[in-house]
Amino acid sequence: MTADTEKEKVAADQASTAEPDSKKSSATVSATTALGATSLLTFVILALCWLVGFASRLFAIIRFESIIHEFDPWFNYRATHYMVENGFYKFLNWFDERAWYPLGRIVGGTVYPGLMVTSGAIHHILSSLNITVHIRDVCVFLAPTFSGLTAIATYFLTKEIWSAGAGLFAAAFIAISPGYTSRSVAGSYDNEGIAIFALQFTYFLWLRSVRTGSVFWAVLTSLSYFYMVSAWGGYVFIINLIPLHVLVLILLGRYSSRIYVVYSTFYILGEVMAMQIPFVGFQPVKTSEHMAAFGVFGLLQLIGAVKFLQNRITRKQSVALLISVIATAIVVGLALIMLLTYTGYIAPWSGRFYSLWDTGYAKIHIPIIASVSEHQPTTWVSFFFDLHITAAIFPAGLWLCIKQLNDERVFVILYAVTAVYFAGVMVRLMLTLTPVVCVLAGVACSQLFQLYLVDDSLKDEDRETHDPRFYDKPPTPAQPKDKRRKVLQPANYNSNVAPATTENNEAIGTNTRSIVVIAFLFFMLMYVVHCTYVTSNAYSHPSVVLQSHTSRGRVIMDDFREAYYWLRQNTHEDARVMSWWDYGYQIAGMANRTTLVDNNTWNNSHIALVGMAMSSNESYAYEIMRELDVDYVLVIFGGVIGYSGDDINKFLWMVRIAEGEHPKIIREADYFTENGEYSVGAQASETMLNSIMYKMSYYRFGEMSVGYGQQPGMDRTRGYVIGRKDVTLTHLEEAYTTENWLVRIYKVKDLANRPSIKYKDRQIKLKRSSFTSKKTKSNRKGTLKT
Repeated sequence: MTADTEKEKVAADQASTAEPDSKKSSATVSATTALGATSLLTFVILALCWLVGFASRLFAIIRFESIIHEFDPWFNYRATHYMVENGFYKFLNWFDERAWYPLGRIVGGTVYPGLMVTSGAIHHILSSLNITVHIRDVCVFLAPTFSGLTAIATYFLTKEIWSAGAGLFAAAFIAISPGYTSRSVAGSYDNEGIAIFALQFTYFLWLRSVRTGSVFWAVLTSLSYFYMVSAWGGYVFIINLIPLHVLVLILLGRYSSRIYVVYSTFYILGEVMAMQIPFVGFQPVKTSEHMAAFGVFGLLQLIGAVKFLQNRITRKQSVALLISVIATAIVVGLALIMLLTYTGYIAPWSGRFYSLWDTGYAKIHIPIIASVSEHQPTTWVSFFFDLHITAAIFPAGLWLCIKQLNDERVFVILYAVTAVYFAGVMVRLMLTLTPVVCVLAGVACSQLFQLYLVDDSLKDEDRETHDPRFYDKPPTPAQPKDKRRKVLQPANYNSNVAPATTENNEAIGTNTRSIVVIAFLFFMLMYVVHCTYVTSNAYSHPSVVLQSHTSRGRVIMDDFREAYYWLRQNTHEDARVMSWWDYGYQIAGMANRTTLVDNNTWNNSHIALVGMAMSSNESYAYEIMRELDVDYVLVIFGGVIGYSGDDINKFLWMVRIAEGEHPKIIREADYFTENGEYSVGAQASETMLNSIMYKMSYYRFGEMSVGYGQQPGMDRTRGYVIGRKDVTLTHLEEAYTTENWLVRIYKVKDLANRPSIKYKDRQIKLKRSSFTSKKTKSNRKGTLKT
């Protein structure tokens, strides 16, 4: 063999060995490019979810103005404004003299400060960057901003239990879902606006810690839980669902050291940090709502001790020991909790908890809870109204998780089952059901995407460069084993995901695919249309500004702010205003006047006293108002414009709450007709017609006609003529009635034979009851301008 021939052979060998290396290099570059494209596409979709979710929540401020909605948000805004003006320390020690006269309210110890701190922190950061923004605008746009964060948290949560593709579907669903939008529109400055993000993010971190067994992720879970505790009382749902997840894993034989490490870390750090919130205090160790978490923590310690002893005893002995330890722990733990509850160390379950298991409990025992419309059972129409097509899709996602079970999917199954039940008994809890419905709907749509929409014509070598977790597409079983190993597995690929087999795909024809694709796109389009319609027409109307549509166009009725502005401009700064508790926050926030009761509803007896005054005749009510130093009385009356949320429609709840505290004075049956009906018409009872609520609502109403051809005294809301048109007042005088008669304000007279009560000199030389207190000048630092 010549030298030249030998050189050619060596060159040929080198070329043959270099060819596979070049193919590998090319495949690596293609895989990197595909991953980059996938990451970019994921980022773009999530950014669009954020943008669409934010934009769809702006209907209220576009149609009206940048204003705080509803009732509770007005207190949240007032408290945030006070904190920004005076600092966090003074906020924690703020005694609000404008509320619950003559009792007052210690704000720092009776609120979840997370909402105020979040808004204050954003305002401080913007101010540090020389971006001038009023704190009101931060509050107005806070919830829409956090809706984007909720979509991202839902993406990561769904990705953790299924796939990235399912996560994108879930993020798109929750970004515009009416069930979540109802509490996160612009101007809805309430705790739930940030709490749902904290809820979803805590659940994601918990599942990540369960999968990895990492103390790091468990610590992050406890930090996220701490933020949730600071934001909303719904944190009780988390501290009961996570222990339930751990307990079910133990019962299913899925206990592992990972569960022991992450739950022990989460429970200890989470509860210690939760107790730093003044409003929570020692509740994690002294209330029944937290005992399940403590019991599971103790059970884990016992199981861990038994597992430690397994190496020293036989298998049969270890099984018997484990069963006996668990049974003994459950029996002894329950007995101990019952004993501590009986002795008073552990507080019993609250009335709100009992009302979740017995829908009639609150109406009988705690009528103030039942009087809130959000605490009523959910109708079937509400499920479709708030969830639309996702209500029908999510059971399919739930079934897929049940078929392909792992530790993470056990959690989402428990989440779905409990959330469905609680949402069924209380309409407010639709808010906690919506996230898991979006997650499971995303799983179902992802599976549908795999079966019918992913193109099977991709060549095998092209499919190697795609992320199977994003597309939910496995390698073809017909491929050789060595080739299937080449399929790119991303670092976060979940091996538990088991996409559908290709046999089903091969059996699906082109026509079937086309029909399914068209139907799928149609339902998705209808979901978008429905969500936009509901958000625009149902959840984007401030409670303080009403509108109606007539033949002449849209009519804006601004009676609430008109009345509050009148109070602010025409009454003394120390004037006391009595109203039903629904309007307390708005009166304090917009009128800056002292109220007797408000939406905090912490003192049932004080609310019952106001209810008794509203339910009594004028003479008896006057004595109560004199005892409470009331200067003005405010009532809401919708008989002229047909507003159904007025005080006459709420009046029976005032009677029931008053009867609960004063059964010998107030009886609900006295306010019904002889036929047992509730009416303000000709058949109304004398007790009803003589009540001060009836008189204040219908004073001078019998002289007016609400429409052409209508006889005087026709109540447009109730649909019939009132029973007494010649209403007269002795101890009250009409001070102001708004343009549409929606808000009516009455001044309490001073008796002729008694000394008048002067604003500058509040010395009253009359014998007072325990309700009388020396009036002090209110703190003016927290006042607001509307």
